[in-house]
This record gives sequence, C-alpha cells and structure tokens, in this order.
Amino acid sequence: MSTHVLRCGDIPVPIALASLPTTQTGPLPDVTVIDELLPVLAADSLPRLIVLGSDAGLAAVLTHLMRTERLHVEVGFVPVETTYASRVYQTATGNAAAKIAIDGRAIETPLIRDDTGTVLVGRASITGIDGAALEGEAYVDDTLLFSGTVATMLISPTMTMPGVRARVRKGFRKRSWVSGRAAQLGTPGAIVTRDGITTERRVPRSTFYRFEQPWLLVR
Repeated sequence: MSTHVLRCGDIPVPIALASLPTTQTGPLPDVTVIDELLPVLAADSLPRLIVLGSDAGLAAVLTHLMRTERLHVEVGFVPVETTYASRVYQTATGNAAAKIAIDGRAIETPLIRDDTGTVLVGRASITGIDGAALEGEAYVDDTLLFSGTVATMLISPTMTMPGVRARVRKGFRKRSWVSGRAAQLGTPGAIVTRDGITTERRVPRSTFYRFEQPWLLVR
C-alpha cells in the first residue's frame, strides 16, 4: 500500500504520521499539488492519501478526486480538533485519528456534492443576504422542509444511506433532521457557506445531493 500525507496549512503533525512521506500545501490544498501526488499514489494498487487539516481541506481534496475521476483513492482524515466532518465520519482527532488513517480499512461512503460541483463533508449553512432571514421553499426528496421564512437552513452528509440530511433554525428552535438523497432550496436570494467557506455570490437556488459514486473513507 502506498500511503502519503497531505498537510494542509501550518498545523502540528501527529507522531503517528511523522515517518510517512508528507507534502505541504495551503489550508485549502492547491490542485496542482494534489495532481503531483496522484502519479505517486497510482503506482500502488491500493493508494491511500491522508488529509491532515480542516473540513475545507478534506472537501477540496475530495472535490478534485471527484472531478478527475479518481475516487478509487482511499482517503484518511486527520483533523487536529473536533469538526463537523469528524463527528459525521467518526474519525477522532489528532494522533488517534492518525492511527485510524494508517491502520484502518476503507469503506464506501456516500459522497455529497452541490450544484456547483463542490463536495460537502461537514456542514453547509444557507442564510438570506447579509445574514438576514432565509426566504423560500426547501425539500428533502419529496418531504417539505420549510416554506416561508426561517433563520438558517443547515445541510450535512451522513455516513450511511441515504446520504444527506437537512434541517432549519427558526428563532431559537432547531427542527429535526430530515434525511434523503437530495436537499433542494428555491429562494429570492441566499448566501451559502460550505465547510466554513462562504461564497460571495447570491444564489436563487441550491441543491446538495448524493453523487453516483461513493468515496473511500478510512475508518
């Protein structure tokens, strides 16, 4: 097995990863750096890439693997602290997560992307413009999530089928999660934040859904 570490940003390297070949990149990985690693990993029949970084770093790697049709690469995730993705995928953190990423087994896991072709691994939140209330109508598969105005719409992957779940906040109340294959929103205008990265562009709709292929999560 060929195992390589992608260190995303200036974060501590757990002891368990210290002896493995490591490539440095920014907090949001440069796709050219990922492309340079892929031929090295391709030399092995069981390539494994360990992403040491944040939810956004993991999402960027999976987005590139999806777009370049390389989802056969096993991916381990090592966050330095608890994140939304570490909770979803039960990866642990720090050195404990590193040991899992090295010794664990890869399992097929639903891959969630949105209509911009970006993968979601932890949490997306959708609000109105400038943080205002969100107006519109949203469904999870055929189930109405809300119609009217809410504070925020939240979307998260699930580790098992059907793959995605969503809920809304209205005032101080959080409604129950609704699970399905896709979560769809239509709105006069909204701002989307994916894994901590906020897009500036106002959107009239947003859809998060399970991609046709899974990714290989090491657990």
